[in-house]
Amino acid sequence: MRARTLAATAAVAALTSVGLALPLAGSAVAAATPRFDFNGDGYADIAVGMPDATVDGKAKAGYVSVIFGGPQSPSQSTGVISQAETGIPGTPEAGDRFGSSVTPVDVNGDGVSELVVGASGESLTSDQLKDEGTITVLDNSEWNIKGTTVARGSGEFSSIGRTIAAGDYDGDGDTDLAYGENSEESGSLRFRPGPLTAAPMTASTLRRYSMGGATRDLATGDFDGDGRDDLAATWQGTEDSGTFITRWDDQAKPTQWYADADRGSSLAVADFDRDGTDDLAVGLVQPNPESETTHCEDRLGGAVLLLQGSKAANFGTRSECITQSNPEVGGAAEEGDDFGAALTAGDLNSDNRPELVVGVPGEDVGTVKDAGGYVTLNGTDHGLYGGLARSQSTANMPGTAEAGDRFGAQVADGDYNRDGLGDTAVSAPGENGGEPRSGGVWFVPSSIEETYPLGKSLTPFGFALPHGAIKYGEVLGL
Repeated sequence: MRARTLAATAAVAALTSVGLALPLAGSAVAAATPRFDFNGDGYADIAVGMPDATVDGKAKAGYVSVIFGGPQSPSQSTGVISQAETGIPGTPEAGDRFGSSVTPVDVNGDGVSELVVGASGESLTSDQLKDEGTITVLDNSEWNIKGTTVARGSGEFSSIGRTIAAGDYDGDGDTDLAYGENSEESGSLRFRPGPLTAAPMTASTLRRYSMGGATRDLATGDFDGDGRDDLAATWQGTEDSGTFITRWDDQAKPTQWYADADRGSSLAVADFDRDGTDDLAVGLVQPNPESETTHCEDRLGGAVLLLQGSKAANFGTRSECITQSNPEVGGAAEEGDDFGAALTAGDLNSDNRPELVVGVPGEDVGTVKDAGGYVTLNGTDHGLYGGLARSQSTANMPGTAEAGDRFGAQVADGDYNRDGLGDTAVSAPGENGGEPRSGGVWFVPSSIEETYPLGKSLTPFGFALPHGAIKYGEVLGL
C-alpha cells in the first residue's frame, strides 16, 4: 500500500548505521490521520486474518479480529468477526478461509475505515469441493459490523481473496479493487471498479498469466508522480514469473507501464528517495527461470530489490539490492532466513523519511531454528541505509525466541498509540509450540528516548478469543 508519512514539527533525527533514526528528546511531533481506523477513535488499528481458524466446529472456516489502538498501546479486540455473525454474508463452512486477506480501505472518505476481507475457499454452490472465493467489505458504522459481498470467483478453482489491493485506479473518485484469480491451469489479475456496493459489477482482466501462474502480492502507489493511483503486482508461474505496474490513462484505460522478469513474495511502496515518485520494494526477490539476468545476484538468505520511481518513462532504471550481507544491515545472511518475506513502509520517526521494515521469519536466533526477526532499514535524505535487527531475544521484546515461532512472518506499521511516531506490528504465527500453534502479534512502539522501546505481545489468549484460533498473525492488514 502507499506509504503516508506522519507530520512533524521541529523534528530532528540522529542516524547511525546500526540503529533506527529517532527524533531527539523534546522534539514536537503531531499525530496524523491513521490509514486504518476501524472504530473512528483516531487511533490506528491492526487487522488480523485467521483463515485457518475453526468456527462453530468448522475447520478452516476462518475469522477476522481487529486490535484497537489506544493511548498507551493496542489493548483490546473486536473479538471474532466471522460469517456466523449477523449482518455478514455467508455461513461458516469448513475450508471457507474467511480472512485469507484483510485490506483496509476508506470507501467514503469519512476517515473511518472499512475492511476488505477475502474468503478464498468459499463455495458458491452446494459443492463444497469448489473454491470460487468471495471478497466482502466490512463496515463498522455505529458499532454494528455489516458486510457486503463485492466480488465472487467466476470458476471452481478461482480462489479469489488471497491477494487484494485497493485504490482509485481509474480516477473516477470511487475506490476500486484488484485481485488475483486462479483457473484450472493458470490465473489472472482482475480489476473490479467501484463503487464497492452489492450491485452487480463485472470484473475485467488486467493480465493473464502463463501455465501455473498466480498473483503473489499487490500494492498501490504513484510510481510516475502524476497524483493518481497505480497498481504493482508480482506473480509466479511454472516456468515464468515477473513484476509489473499497471497505470490508467486519461481515458481510464489500463496499460502495462513497467515490467521486469524478477518476482517477489511481498511488495511495499514509499517515496524512499523523496523525489516525488513512489518506489517499489520487492521482497524475497527471485529471478525468472527463463531469464539469464537478474537484479540481485547475491540472494543468500533472501534479498529485497528496490526499484526507484521516475516521472519519466524509465521507472526501475535505478535500482539496488539489500541483503543481510550488507555490512550496515543488522543480522547475518544465512540460508533459509527469508529476508524480505514480509515488508511494510512508513515514517516511524516523524522525520518525513519513510523507513522499510523487513520481516525475516526464517532467521535463526543463536541455535534456535526459525525463531525469526525483523530489520528496520533507516530512511535518509538519500534513501534507505543501515538497519536495526530485532527478535524475541532483543531487550524489551516480550517472549522468548523459540524454534518455529517465525517472528516477522508479517509486518505492518501505524501510529497505534497516537504519539506522533509510527509504530510496528510484527506477527509470529508459530508462537506457542505444539500443533496447532496459536500465534501472536507484537506491538513495537517507536521512541524518542530508547533504541529498544518496550514492546507488547497481543495473543488470542490475552483477548480471550475462541480455542479455534490458529496461527494468529498469519495475515495482517497493511
